[in-house]
Amino acid sequence: MGCKGLAIGMLLLIGCSTVVSGSIECSPVGSLMAVCSGFLNFGAPEPMLGSPCCKAMYSLNSMAATTNDRKEVCRCLVALMATYNPNASAVARLPALCGVYLGFSAQPNLDCNSVP
Repeated sequence: MGCKGLAIGMLLLIGCSTVVSGSIECSPVGSLMAVCSGFLNFGAPEPMLGSPCCKAMYSLNSMAATTNDRKEVCRCLVALMATYNPNASAVARLPALCGVYLGFSAQPNLDCNSVP
């Protein structure tokens, strides 16, 4: 990983280290997303099922087990997309590429209060 990838990974960890409003702190979400920094930085290669990146998405899915937790994970991802604006679509696509459905489709302007 080059300097840019390392810097983006650190940005993910630092930028999402706050509690958005509920019980889930965003730093674990940022840490899980940082595992996928290669894809997030460059848009390729797409993660493969069973890869460390997809395992991180499975963990993210486990964090979003209840409606309240899904809303909090949503808020963390929306905040991450705002921070990571040039590649927000990569953040949004990542769970689906690993076969994970978080209970909502991540979008930069998603109203997380509407997440079921």
